[in-house]
Amino acid sequence: MIKDFQTYINEGLFDRSQSEFSIKKTDKGIEQIYIPKTKDELCEYIKLDIEQSKKEGTYPNVNLNNIDVSKLGNDELKGLFSDVYKQINPDISNWNIKYIPNNFFNSNKQIKEFTIPDSVTSIEEAAFYYCSNLTSVTIPNSVTNIGDWVFSYCNRLTAVEIPDSATNIGDGAFYGCGRLTSVVIPNSVTYIGTATFSYCSSLTSVTIPNSVTSIGIEAFDGCVSLTSVTIPNSVTSIGIEAFDGCVSLTSVTISNNCNTVIDSFPENCKIIRRDD
Repeated sequence: MIKDFQTYINEGLFDRSQSEFSIKKTDKGIEQIYIPKTKDELCEYIKLDIEQSKKEGTYPNVNLNNIDVSKLGNDELKGLFSDVYKQINPDISNWNIKYIPNNFFNSNKQIKEFTIPDSVTSIEEAAFYYCSNLTSVTIPNSVTNIGDWVFSYCNRLTAVEIPDSATNIGDGAFYGCGRLTSVVIPNSVTYIGTATFSYCSSLTSVTIPNSVTSIGIEAFDGCVSLTSVTIPNSVTSIGIEAFDGCVSLTSVTISNNCNTVIDSFPENCKIIRRDD
C-alpha cells in the first residue's frame, strides 16, 4: 500500500463523508483505492501525496496508481499536471482513462520518458505541449487520434513511432520539436495537418505513406535539415508553404494529379512531375 489512508482519515486530512475508498486485491496483498468525486478532491489528494513523497525522498516521482478516476470526466482532468502540479513526474499507468486530456502535462518539466496507458484512444490538444525534457514517448496501438499541438516544443524528443491505429495527426502536433530526427507515419493516416512538423530542424527524411491524400499548409515549413521526401501518388493536394524553408531539399517528385503551387516548396527546389 502506497499510503497509510487510515492515518490520513484519523488526522482529518480526508473526510470519509466526502471521499470514497474501495478495496482490491493485488499481487502485493490488499490495497485501498481512493476514488475522488471532484477535481478539487483529486488535487487535494495529489498535494498530500507530494508531501508524503518528499518525506520518503521520492519526490518528484509521485505514484498515483492507487486512485480510480473513472468518476471524473475528461473535462475535469484537463490541465491536471500542467499548472500547480507541473513540478511532479506522476505515475498514472493504472488509470483506466480513454483520453489524455487537453493540456494535461502542458509545460511539465519533470517528465522525461512516458508510456501512455493502453486504455487511451485519443491524445487531446496540447497534452504534452512544451514538455521540454521529454525524450521519449510510447504511444499504444489503442490511440486513433493525436490532437492539435500535442507535442509542440518538446525540444528533447528525438524519435516518435506513431501506431498503425492512428488516423489523425493534428495541426502543429510536432511543431518546434528541434531534435526530432525521424518519424514513422503509418498507412492509417490520411491527412498531415497544418504546421504538423514545422520547425523540426533536425528532421532529415520523411516517408509519406500511400494512405495520405492531403498535406496541409506549412506542414514541414522550416525543416532545414530535410534532404529528401517521398510523396506518393495518393497525395492530390499540398498546401501553401508546406515545405517552405526546407533549404536542404533540392528536388521533389510529385504526381501530375497533385494540385499544388510553386509556393509549397523553397525556390531552389526542383519539382519533378510523374505520371500516376
